[in-house]
Amino acid sequence: MNDLAFLSGLLSELKLAVPWGHIAAKAWGSLKGAPVLCLHGWLDNANSFDRLIPLLPQDFYYVAMDFGGHGLSSHYSPGLPYYHQDFVNEIRRVAAALKWNRFSLMGHSFGGAVGGMFSCVFPEMVDKLLLLDSVPLVLESSEVENVLTYRRRAMEHILQLEASNKPSNVVSPEEMLQGLLKNNSQVGEECGKLLLQRGTTQVATGLVLNRDRRIAWPELGFDFISRELFKKALQKLQARVLHVKASQGFTSVRKETKGNKDTIHFMIDTLQMILKERYQFVEVPGNHYVHMNDPHQVAKIISTFLLSDGAPAPGLPTTA
Repeated sequence: MNDLAFLSGLLSELKLAVPWGHIAAKAWGSLKGAPVLCLHGWLDNANSFDRLIPLLPQDFYYVAMDFGGHGLSSHYSPGLPYYHQDFVNEIRRVAAALKWNRFSLMGHSFGGAVGGMFSCVFPEMVDKLLLLDSVPLVLESSEVENVLTYRRRAMEHILQLEASNKPSNVVSPEEMLQGLLKNNSQVGEECGKLLLQRGTTQVATGLVLNRDRRIAWPELGFDFISRELFKKALQKLQARVLHVKASQGFTSVRKETKGNKDTIHFMIDTLQMILKERYQFVEVPGNHYVHMNDPHQVAKIISTFLLSDGAPAPGLPTTA
């Protein structure tokens, strides 16, 4: 890689070797700055942070990675499913490739859940954890009993794909965009185009998705945990946590049933009880993709948190 690509403020593309190929990433800021690894949501890619990171302090070094099977990263080897712990493992591999011993994690949606699990498994490596309309661990008491069903579906889905052996669908750019917007109503058109820039490849007759077709439904890859394990995991967490909730975000996506509301309240209360002054909760106007659709809503909050020392960041509430 050309050293000039790493000049402060310039964007560079990275390819980090892994046994099944490479993990793709893009970087901003100063190589000498404190590192921040940015983790996108399910079926998204590193372009998820294109509109936010330029608004943040540029004396940090931001690396936004594509999870395996997403964006420009290699797909997993044939025959293998994608499980939650595999994505946690990818963070560890990226940190090793970049020679990072301690860094901050910023994750949107699924990326926050993966980053949260990493922060509990490798607590000494994570300085700050920023959750953008996300949760640190996937706590779903009502889903725990379905985990075995999801595991079975994941394996059957792979077998079905292998048996069909269909080529990837080729569609026009407009069809691709409308399909994305139909399946994800909270992504605006401009942001949808941004995600497709990295999430598709141009062929002679149109566009094909880069995404691995084995990645179908998030529940097939999630590790749902009980309330007891949630508490025990958080007791391992050493990082300071900023939890940014969009008013029309995550809980709206998951449907605000009474059970989901109770789960969210339990999660926030437990985070506050265990982490105390290390946990800060902020609610902002916007939907699940507020960090893309309206990045100014969250940029100042994130900047203040990143620049703060061990004390609670001034101006940010510490309770829900």
